[in-house]
Amino acid sequence: MKWLPGSHNKILTMFKRIVDFVEIKVKEHRDSLDPSSPRDYIDCFLTEMGERDEKDSSFDIENLCSCTLDLFGAGTETTTTTLHWGLLYMIYYPQIQERVQAEIDAVIGSSRAPSLNDKEDMPYTNAVVHEIQRMANIIPLNVARMATKDTTLDKYTIPKGTIIMPTLNSVLHDETMWETPHSFNPQHFLDRDGQFRKREAFLPFSAADGEQPSLDFVLGFTRSPKPYRLCAVPR
Repeated sequence: MKWLPGSHNKILTMFKRIVDFVEIKVKEHRDSLDPSSPRDYIDCFLTEMGERDEKDSSFDIENLCSCTLDLFGAGTETTTTTLHWGLLYMIYYPQIQERVQAEIDAVIGSSRAPSLNDKEDMPYTNAVVHEIQRMANIIPLNVARMATKDTTLDKYTIPKGTIIMPTLNSVLHDETMWETPHSFNPQHFLDRDGQFRKREAFLPFSAADGEQPSLDFVLGFTRSPKPYRLCAVPR
């Protein structure tokens, strides 16, 4: 791809800067490593490398850099993009936003911070979060996988070593699995009693006056919403 002209080269250039940054940090960690007192993930990984003698171990510098990069790409970019979509859908569907706010007020209130234990008591909010992730579909081709052994799936044979890129869009908007696959509908994740329900086909915020943002997307490393403006007003 680097030999082809186009805007994708900006992504490759920025990615190379991040790789270089990670490699510098790994070197700094190796130079000051104290296995008895690990400071972070890189230290723990380096310590594990030093304790393994096998040549085919996956604990090597290349994998350390890749795994550290995952913490940036998978741990921050995806979260940010999901929040962008979440805010956008709440702008588009103020009645849903109000119902989420009512559940937050009823369960959490305004005197404390939310906790993971609140999740079970907030089925509607949980359903909205899942529906945001379904509709946002931020990684439509998921992440490349590789078959670790010869595999038969339905009538298809997948040889060991085959690179697999599943099209998640086909699952998240499957008309045979979702009642209204192309509409934002939190009921997809609620049962008849209004309790949260898991869905087998699930694999994965107020606007400025006078403006209606677009639900169109820009496809890059992630599927992101186009830039928009919002006004957050204290309640």
